[in-house]
Amino acid sequence: MSSNACFHCGQPVPLSADFSVTIDSQLRQMCCPGCAAVAQTICDAGLGDYYNYRTESGSKQNLDALMAQLDAYDLEAVQQEFVALEGDTHSVVLSVQGISCAACAWLIERHFRKLDGIHRINVNTTTMRATVSWYPDKIKLSEILNQLASIGYPSTPFQPDAKEQTYAHSARQFLFRLGLAGMATMQVMMLAVALYMGYFTELDPIYRDYFRWVSLLFATPVALYSAQPFYFSALRALMSMRVNMDVPVSIAILGAFSASCVATFKGTGEVYFESVSMFTFFLLLGRFLEQRARRKAAESASNLHRLVPLTAELITEQGQDQVAAKTLKVGDRCLVRPGEAIPADAELVSDLAAVDESMLTGEQEPVTKRAGDPLYGGSVNFDQSIEIRVSQVGTEQLIHTIVRMQEQAAQEKPEIARLADKVARYFVPGVLTLSALTYLIWHFIDPSQAFWVTLSVLVATCPCALSLATPAALTCGSNALRNHGLLSRSSRVLEALPKVDTLLFDKTGTLTQGNWSLTDKQSLDQQPIEQHLALVAALERASSHPLAQAFRPYDTPGLRVDKLEHIPGGGIQGEVNGVRYRVGHSRFVGLEARDDRLWLGNDQGPLAWFQLQDSLREDAAETLAQLQAQGLRCEMLSGDPSPAAQALANSLEMDDCHHGVTPSQKHDYLKGLQDRGHKVAMFGDGVNDAPVLAGADLSIAMGAGTELAKSSADLVLLGDKLAPVVDGIAIAKKTVRVIRQNLLWALGYNLAILPLAVCGLVPPYIAAIGMSASSLIVVGNSVRLLKL
Repeated sequence: MSSNACFHCGQPVPLSADFSVTIDSQLRQMCCPGCAAVAQTICDAGLGDYYNYRTESGSKQNLDALMAQLDAYDLEAVQQEFVALEGDTHSVVLSVQGISCAACAWLIERHFRKLDGIHRINVNTTTMRATVSWYPDKIKLSEILNQLASIGYPSTPFQPDAKEQTYAHSARQFLFRLGLAGMATMQVMMLAVALYMGYFTELDPIYRDYFRWVSLLFATPVALYSAQPFYFSALRALMSMRVNMDVPVSIAILGAFSASCVATFKGTGEVYFESVSMFTFFLLLGRFLEQRARRKAAESASNLHRLVPLTAELITEQGQDQVAAKTLKVGDRCLVRPGEAIPADAELVSDLAAVDESMLTGEQEPVTKRAGDPLYGGSVNFDQSIEIRVSQVGTEQLIHTIVRMQEQAAQEKPEIARLADKVARYFVPGVLTLSALTYLIWHFIDPSQAFWVTLSVLVATCPCALSLATPAALTCGSNALRNHGLLSRSSRVLEALPKVDTLLFDKTGTLTQGNWSLTDKQSLDQQPIEQHLALVAALERASSHPLAQAFRPYDTPGLRVDKLEHIPGGGIQGEVNGVRYRVGHSRFVGLEARDDRLWLGNDQGPLAWFQLQDSLREDAAETLAQLQAQGLRCEMLSGDPSPAAQALANSLEMDDCHHGVTPSQKHDYLKGLQDRGHKVAMFGDGVNDAPVLAGADLSIAMGAGTELAKSSADLVLLGDKLAPVVDGIAIAKKTVRVIRQNLLWALGYNLAILPLAVCGLVPPYIAAIGMSASSLIVVGNSVRLLKL
C-alpha cells in the first residue's frame, strides 16, 4: 500500500484531505471522513487487529460524489427548500436511517451536544427524524450530516419524495429478510415436527444427525442475515453504554443458534433451530407490520407537501409562462385556473375567489376570499381563474411551517411519556437479570431445560409494546388534531386539554372575526374627515392589530410617521410633520368618558372619532354552549374598553367578562385563577396576547401564515371557526385514554407471561408469537385515533 493511499480502503488520498486515525500507535492517513469514522470505530471497539489480519482493503465509505452532494447542502439556494431561519440559528428536519429505539436517539443527542455550534437537537424515534438547530457561523449543514453518518446514522434533509424512495428501499430489504425467514421456518419446522412426533425414532443416529445438519443449513441465513437489524440495534445501544429491547432479543437468537450449532457438531444435546427461525420470523413480521402502522400514523403531515403543485403559471410581460413552483419569488404574479392548486402562499389580486382549504381546516366547504386576502399553497381554486401575488416561498410557507411545528411538538414529551420511558429504561436490565437468575435456578433443577426456559423468558418479556405505548398514541393523536384544523405546537396539548376547567377568550379576532369595517366618522375641527383618515392610516400602517385593516384604503404613502410607539392597552402615538398624534380609546386622547369609538387626537385634544364594527364568528355562540355543557367555565378577557365587549359577553351568555384590561392585567388575572387551583386555557389572536398565552396552562391562538412561527401558543386554529376546539378536547381525552390502555396492556402482558415463562410453561415460539401480537395490539389501538 503506497504512502499516499488510504490505509482503510487503499484508494488515493486527495491533496485537500486531512483525515487520519491512530492505528497500532501510528498515524494512518484516510481519504475521507467515512473511512476515518469506520477506522476509528474499529479501533475504539478494540478490534484494531483487523488491520493486521485482513487480506483485502476495506470498502470506500464516502465517495467523492457523496461528498459533493453534502457540500451542496450548504448552498443558500438549496437550503431554501428545507432550512428555516430562527433568529440567529438555522433549523432543519432530517430523515435519519438506522433509528430503531430510544437508545439511538440518546446516542445521537449525546454526540451532538459535544459539537460546537449545535443549538438544539431532538430525535423522534417514531418518525425516524431529527430536528437540528445550529449556528451557521460555527458549523455547516454538511458537517452535521457528516457527523451523523460517522456514528452510523446516514441522514438527508427531509423531503417527501426522497423519504418515499428511502422507505421503499428499506421496505423491500425488510420484506426479503422476512420472506427468507418465513421459507426457512417452514422447512425447519417440518423436520422439527417430524422429530418431535417420533417419526424418525427408529432411524440410526447418523440419519437423525443428517436432518439436524439440514436444519442448520436452513437456519443459518435466518440467524446471520434476517436477524441482522436486531444485532446492529443492540450493538449501537451497547456501544453507547445502554441497553435496549433488541439486546435480549439478540442474546436469545445468537444463544439458541450457537448452542444448536455446538450440539449439531458434537452430535449430542438438543437443537433449537426451529425456535430460532420461528422467533426471528414472528419478530420480523411484528416489526414489519408495526413499521407500516407507525408510518401510516406519521405520514399525514408529510402528505401536505404533495398538495403543492410542481409547476406554476407565471404571469410575465410576454404572457403566461409555466415554471417550476419552487423557483417562484416573493412578488411574482401567477394565474391559477379552476380546479388547480395554489402553487405558493400568496395574496389574492383578483376581486373574488372561492378556495377549498380542507387540507388545513378539514372543512370541505369553499372559503370566500376577497382582494388582498391570504391564500395558502396547496389549497384549491374552486370556480374561476384568479390572479395571485406570491407572498411566501420555501420554508416560510404555511405547509412547511405545519410540518416543522409538528416535528418540534413530537420532540416534547408529556409527563406520561417520560414515565413510560423511565419504566422501559429499567425494564430491560431487569429482564436480563431475571433471565440470568432463571438459568441458574433451572441449572440446578433440570440442566437440560435451563437454556430453553431462559430463552423463553428473554423472548416473552421483550418490552417492545411498552416502548411503543405512548409515542404511537401521541403521533396519531397529533395527526387527528390536524385533521380537524388544529395544529399542535406542543405534545403537552394532548395531556393538558382534558384537565382544563376554565377558558378565557379574547374578544377581537377570537370571538369576533377581526374584519373591522368603518360604519361612521366625524371630524371635530375644521379639517376634512379625509385628512384625519389619512393620519390614522399612517399611524396604523405598521400595526398588526385587526383594527388597522379598516384604515388601509385611506393610507397616503407621502405621510411619514416618526417616533412611532405602541402603548399597551391604550393605542398608538407618533409624530407627523412635527405634530404628535394619538389613536386609541377615548381616555387615551384625554377624554374622561369611555365609549366604544376609536379616537384621533393631539396634545390639544380630540380631533375626530370613528365608529367601527366587527362581526361575530358564526359558530361562537354554539361553540361556547357546547363547552359550557361539558362543565367548562367560559370568560371574556379583552383589552377592548368599550361597553360593546360586555354586551357581546352577555349575548353569548358567558360566565364572566373582564374588558378594558391591559396585557399585564390579563396576566395577573390568569395567575390569580391558577393560584386558586384552576387549569386555564387562553384563546387569543397571537398578536398582542403573547404574555398571557405564554403563562396559561394551555394557550390557543387564532390565525395562520407566518404568525404561526411567531406565536406563543401551544395550539393553533387553522381555520376561522372555534368549533374544532370541541373536537380537540374529545380527541385529547381519547388519546390519554388510549395511552393508558396501551400501558396497561403492555405492562399487564409482561407481568402475566413472566411467571409462566420462568416456570417453563411457555415454549420460545409461543413467546415470540405473544410478544409480536402484544406490540401489534398497542400500535393498532393507537391507529384508531386517526379515524376520529
